[in-house]
Amino acid sequence: MKKMYKVLAATTILAMAAMPIAASAQEVPPAPIHDGQGSIQNQAKVVPGTIGQITDSVNDKTGKFVTVTGRGLTTTDQSEIVLSITKNTKIIDSKGKKVSLKTIIDEQKVVKAFYGPQITKSLPARGTALTLVVQDQSFTAINGTVTEVNDSGIVVKGENIYSGFEDTIVLHFADKAQILGLDGKAIEASEIQVGMSVKAFYGPAVTMSLPPQSTTNYVVVDTTVEETIQEQAPGTDGIITNVTDSKITVIGNPMEKGGVDHVILSVDKDTQIVNQDGNPLTLDALKADVRVDAYYGEVMTMIYPAQTHADKIVVKATETNKVEGTIVASDRTTEGQVYVNVGSDKSTDNDVILNISKDTKVISLLNGGTELRAGMKIVAFHSPVMTRSLPGMTSAEIVIVTSDDNAVAPK
Repeated sequence: MKKMYKVLAATTILAMAAMPIAASAQEVPPAPIHDGQGSIQNQAKVVPGTIGQITDSVNDKTGKFVTVTGRGLTTTDQSEIVLSITKNTKIIDSKGKKVSLKTIIDEQKVVKAFYGPQITKSLPARGTALTLVVQDQSFTAINGTVTEVNDSGIVVKGENIYSGFEDTIVLHFADKAQILGLDGKAIEASEIQVGMSVKAFYGPAVTMSLPPQSTTNYVVVDTTVEETIQEQAPGTDGIITNVTDSKITVIGNPMEKGGVDHVILSVDKDTQIVNQDGNPLTLDALKADVRVDAYYGEVMTMIYPAQTHADKIVVKATETNKVEGTIVASDRTTEGQVYVNVGSDKSTDNDVILNISKDTKVISLLNGGTELRAGMKIVAFHSPVMTRSLPGMTSAEIVIVTSDDNAVAPK
């Protein structure tokens, strides 16, 4: 069995989501601070500012400079800026106490950097720092793609903007989370879709689970979804479940423009195979358990599963989570759940409970019905979000019934 992602129980996540927003380094507007000119003001309203970590520093004969990377305090402020540190720059904590710049850099502290309105038009922009205010709590951020959307948040796969490492994280929206489009206008969480690009700030608490989970209260979303003429064709958004010679089996959901949930596709030199960025791939990229968008024509065989030629296949970077085993009767399940003896063995340590909803695609390779019963052998693809309980609980996306020789009819 491949590794299973197991995450915190719901109570822990709810507790994380309930953390006071005022205590977070992501809160806006900032507390009133000294503006360096002898008056006390809320600087977020009168001067530009960037909140983030110092990602680079220079101290040579040309002067002392720091690069602050994060996000603007307002939608018109810089997400990254190079700031000159002068003798007039105040470097303080939230209580007004002086802090060493070296300490901020060494300990990767989050700062609110306020600077004068005169900045260059370069990328990143350059300006002069007025005040650096060290925040009480830290955060980190990810640039990536939404791979899953659920009731409480999103799963994002991408690159950590500070470490540069590839990462996948489950992000739960705080009660007063700011969710913005690229134009800076607020959008609803329900508008976020799989495949959209996001820049999300989260922390300071991050679970040790796989994938990790955290709470976010600031997300910038690129809501545009590009479609080509090809993507207007019928197709299946699903997972390759079998590869035989020049044919692949794809199980999933039909596209909006039509298609089937279970199809066998022949792949040849006329099939376009690309990744999500449109870069060409070879036939070797088509492997079992890989997520794809498969496009094909409207003409196909009338047998089940349908068979036709693949016109285009988009290979997704999203990782699949899979278990194989036997459904067994259990008093730990309720309506809409099945208990799976993973590996069909005597051990219960790796067993799972699958939540079966109206969105779960159940396919029988035996031309049988879609009712799941004890004794059936199945292959199931599920959400990366799984409780840390024993057995773990997760939501099934696709369930394939491979055998029902020992299935027990419900009473």
